[in-house]
Amino acid sequence: SWAEKSAYEAADAIIAVSDGMRADVISAYPNVDPKKVVTIRNGVDINKFAPNRKTEALSKHGITGRYAIFVGRITRQKGLAHLLRAWKSVSLEYGLVLAAGSPDEPGIGNEVAELIAKLQSKRKNIWWLKEMLPHDELTALLTAADLFICPSIYEPLGIVNLEAMGCTTAVLASDVGGIPEVVADGETGKLVHYSENHQKYESDLTEQIINLMNQPDLLIKYGIAGRNRAETEFGWDAVAKATMALYQKVLK
Repeated sequence: SWAEKSAYEAADAIIAVSDGMRADVISAYPNVDPKKVVTIRNGVDINKFAPNRKTEALSKHGITGRYAIFVGRITRQKGLAHLLRAWKSVSLEYGLVLAAGSPDEPGIGNEVAELIAKLQSKRKNIWWLKEMLPHDELTALLTAADLFICPSIYEPLGIVNLEAMGCTTAVLASDVGGIPEVVADGETGKLVHYSENHQKYESDLTEQIINLMNQPDLLIKYGIAGRNRAETEFGWDAVAKATMALYQKVLK
């Protein structure tokens, strides 16, 4: 809008939550001085999202065995339908927990429900949790999971990945938006290239799921590294210091 454009051009500094968003702002507002657009990434409460070894949530929802987990709203952006199609070729021994609800429109809601029903008709270890989980249950399910999967088509940053990393869970995610700034490929998890060729993307997703689930020791290594990265680079103390430094610079 005209007001937004004027505000951006008049600002002494503009904070973007990722390098990708910074590039979007510069592209959308060519009259803005790129030097004024600064990246300060969002953070995660590393005390709130921390390893939780309690097993009550697993028992409550009947979750057993090794599993991967998806957490997010049911929207096109989150890419859940891609994950569900990719999971068809994953070994039956691995389970999938879907903490997913609140579809933003009937079309995607019906599509996801149908895909889940097809998986559940052939597998006993697909758990769909439609209601928002209490925080303690969420961190317990994240911590117990072998792998957190984020198949998003776009994410400005991807806070859900940070939350999983805080719980020492390895991450498999698409390489879109700000996600590569959060998930260190080959260190805290793996990235899959998102392509408009959905069949290729889903096939690559399947391949990476199988490869990672077959290497539990590697997943533990990724999880520990993810927790360390969340603490040192995305804790709110680090974000606050960077924000204060920018304000002090502008005030001078």
